Amino acid sequence: MEQKKNTLHVALVGNPNAGKSSLFNALTGLNQKVGNFPGVTVDKKTGFTQLSTGNSVQIIDLPGTYSLYPKRADEWVTYKVLLGQDPSIHADMVVLLVDASNLKRNLLFCSQIIDLKIPVVVALTMMDLAASKGIDIDIEGLERELGIPVVSVNPRKNKGIPQLKKIIELRARQLHQAPPRDFIAGNALATGAVQDVKALFRGKEISDYTAIHYLINHESFDFDQGLQEKIEHIESKHAFNHTRIQADEIMQRYSRIKQIMQHTVSEPDPLQKTLFTERLDNVFLDRTWGYIILLGVLFFLFQSVFWIAQYPMDAIDWSFSRLGAWLGQLLPEAWWSDLFVNGLLAGLSGILVFVPQIMILFGLITILEDTGYMARISFLTDKLMRKVGLNGKSVMPMISGFACAVPAIMSTRNIENRKERLLTILITPLMSCSARLPVYTMLIAVAVPRGKVLGIFSLQGLVMMGLYMLGLVMAMVVSYVAKWFIKIKEKSFFILELPIYRAPRWNNVLVTMVNKAKIFVVDAGKVIIVISLILWALSTYGPGARMQDVKDKYARQAQQNPARAADLNKEKQAALLENSYAGILGKAVEPVIHPLGFDWKIGIALITSFAAREVFVGTMATLYSVEGGKDADPQTLQQRLRAARRNDGTPVYTLAAGISLMVFYVLAMQCMSTLAVVRRETRSWKWPLIQLVYMTGLAYLVSLLVYQLLK
Repeated sequence: MEQKKNTLHVALVGNPNAGKSSLFNALTGLNQKVGNFPGVTVDKKTGFTQLSTGNSVQIIDLPGTYSLYPKRADEWVTYKVLLGQDPSIHADMVVLLVDASNLKRNLLFCSQIIDLKIPVVVALTMMDLAASKGIDIDIEGLERELGIPVVSVNPRKNKGIPQLKKIIELRARQLHQAPPRDFIAGNALATGAVQDVKALFRGKEISDYTAIHYLINHESFDFDQGLQEKIEHIESKHAFNHTRIQADEIMQRYSRIKQIMQHTVSEPDPLQKTLFTERLDNVFLDRTWGYIILLGVLFFLFQSVFWIAQYPMDAIDWSFSRLGAWLGQLLPEAWWSDLFVNGLLAGLSGILVFVPQIMILFGLITILEDTGYMARISFLTDKLMRKVGLNGKSVMPMISGFACAVPAIMSTRNIENRKERLLTILITPLMSCSARLPVYTMLIAVAVPRGKVLGIFSLQGLVMMGLYMLGLVMAMVVSYVAKWFIKIKEKSFFILELPIYRAPRWNNVLVTMVNKAKIFVVDAGKVIIVISLILWALSTYGPGARMQDVKDKYARQAQQNPARAADLNKEKQAALLENSYAGILGKAVEPVIHPLGFDWKIGIALITSFAAREVFVGTMATLYSVEGGKDADPQTLQQRLRAARRNDGTPVYTLAAGISLMVFYVLAMQCMSTLAVVRRETRSWKWPLIQLVYMTGLAYLVSLLVYQLLK
């Protein structure tokens, strides 16, 4: 979505856990776009909302931060936008979310933005939580003290949104300006240096507080060399001390905040009774019950993914098999009709059939995040993480890795300790991402019977959970071993703010499910379709002489034995596939993968799925559609795989072969995008190459062991 000249650009900022994502979704709905900020691997979320006047407003969701003194990469993104140093983003106005239940800490960031002289409006959230704590806030008094508009909002219930839009509308009409006075006397902190810096920007009016930040962080801004030297000279001339100035500023701000709160906030006795959240944490963070509940939550998650999604998946699979058979009979005998049915349609079915599971998985994960339980998982597992060289901050990237390793590895920038960050990057791809889910689902459905354990638990669901747990356990083992080889010594600390328990925002859950399904269909779908079409060509064509010999051989046999025409046609299609370019490639790698229980068709899928793991399903769909031929009986992909036989008549997808293949996909590095992002984050090819070698070797050895034990 391109920014338009007449569009008002509003930056959404706030402390972490202040409700920023909820407000962003409430304002923009499904009209949002996710990308990356230029030059950094940090998510950039933008969306549009409409005012009553019909004007469009672009909402820019900036990463959460506690103050204007950034430490992490995502905090630097917000900092540069607010300081006007990001050339790609201009904010006409700032909407600052302030947690009413934690007002003192949130007002620090608010006061800093006020002194930047940016038009700002405060969206006061968590008023219900503040009330439950016995906190009473005089909103009108707070407005007078701060000198800016304050609006109480509850994005979960869509309350206060019209009033917030009204304030934004006033800004669009130039009726809402920056605060007229400083929150603190910025020039008193460093009078001479501030005035000299402001003199360098006479053509561009900057506030005293902005000048202080130019002095502190000018090396990180895109100033020309001459300007950099002039600011350095001012620092030397006035003996500008960064640390002292920052400490004095924070003390002044909290002193002023204390005065404001005395006039506008009524708080209860601190010895009040324990809140509901704290009582729940006594159970969820218990040394024994906490881990039992965590395992129960994960167990329910994977059981639900199979149980709920099975019906829509079966319906989609059945529909595509019938549609393919009907089109095969309807369309004329031509290469383009074969391409459409066995290439395009087969690839498309390999995408859409897994949309229900993708949506359900992300929906359940969003519910865990919304309720506040996801942060408890980090806290609960910190002790275990430290034993293998990590800390609790490593858990969130690892959990994110269950969705996709690429953004999960990007999110490791929140880990300040270099060794722990590198270890987290190395093991995160072992988490079973959503791209592996279609592979697991198909193979479990084919190789694992639909039985019940203890009469109530799905055996297929238990196998699914086992695969996810295998990746987690192997990640711990690899981290424990690798920590002895990475010679980086830094102290690490784990500080985490636990959000309160809340009911999930069902609208947010729905938006996330739809967006994730859209991303899967569009982004992964493009890769799957392209590879499916290429694979159709490689599977349909081969060396001319070899293909002609096969056709001549079966033509003679059909003339000699007309009664076996149907069976001979199936044999011919299988022989043509085996002698195609794809078949030759698969046969070349078969000796290497045969000890794992894989045949040459699986070999082709292993090669193609290196582009993206989920391509495995599209590859299988294309290979078995091409082999079946146009006149084959309508069958789903699962039925074709169950019917697959080796040359000696034994099934290809036995329990041993199926488990071996699933284990291989749990542990193997089958994703070019992940290697690319590891190269980008580590700024070296050394670590992605180490990752590729150790994960491929580990996958091969463990799969070999599993197959030899089970066959």
